[in-house]
Order: sequence, then structure tokens, then C-alpha cells
Amino acid sequence: MKYFALIITLLSMSFIQKTDKLNGRYNYLIEDDNSYIQKDKITFNDSVFVFDNKYVPKGKVSYGNVILLDNFINRDLIISISKDEIKKDTILFYMHDKKSSSANYLDEVVGKGKLIRIK
Repeated sequence: MKYFALIITLLSMSFIQKTDKLNGRYNYLIEDDNSYIQKDKITFNDSVFVFDNKYVPKGKVSYGNVILLDNFINRDLIISISKDEIKKDTILFYMHDKKSSSANYLDEVVGKGKLIRIK
């Protein structure tokens, strides 16, 4: 009987836990002259994302202190998202160029935008 109670407790804990991963569909907007322009839609599934535009290849999501989206539109562009942003419906992000002249390309922002969850 106590094993049955333990199994029920473990199952209920796994359903209650929230994940800190990006999942779902988002509109992808880029800031241009203090206004946001919608570019495409993105679908996230844990550690992979894909654009609705079939010509853009899949990208990878790396989770850490800062969430990084690698292979975003092209191989030289990487997106950084603060970890606390993924719990919101509107996620602010910053774009970085891997071929930047600075020592750490994440220190130099080349653009910014938003991801807005599609419900």
C-alpha cells in the first residue's frame, strides 16, 4: 500500500512541475526605428526551434544562465534571452553577431526583438 502511495505522489509531482524550457508557437518581431515588425512565426520544442519559413534551417536552444538560440536565420546570428523571460507571454531578446570584433560576441548587441506567444 505504501508503494502505491509513493507512485501516486511521484506521478502527481511530475504533473505539477513547470518546465523552464521554451515550448509552443511564437510570432517573431524585430525592432526597426523604435517600432516592431513581424518577420515570421517560430515553433519551439524543448531544445529545437523551427521557423514557418521552410527555407530557414532548424536551430538549437541552449539552456543555462542565459538561453541562447543558435543558427537563428543564419549561422553567424545568435539570440540571447534572459532566463526569467521565458515564463512571460512576450519575451524580449537580443541579437549578437558571432563574427563580432569584440572578444566576447555576447557583449555586443546588434539588434533586439520580441517573441509573442500565439495562443
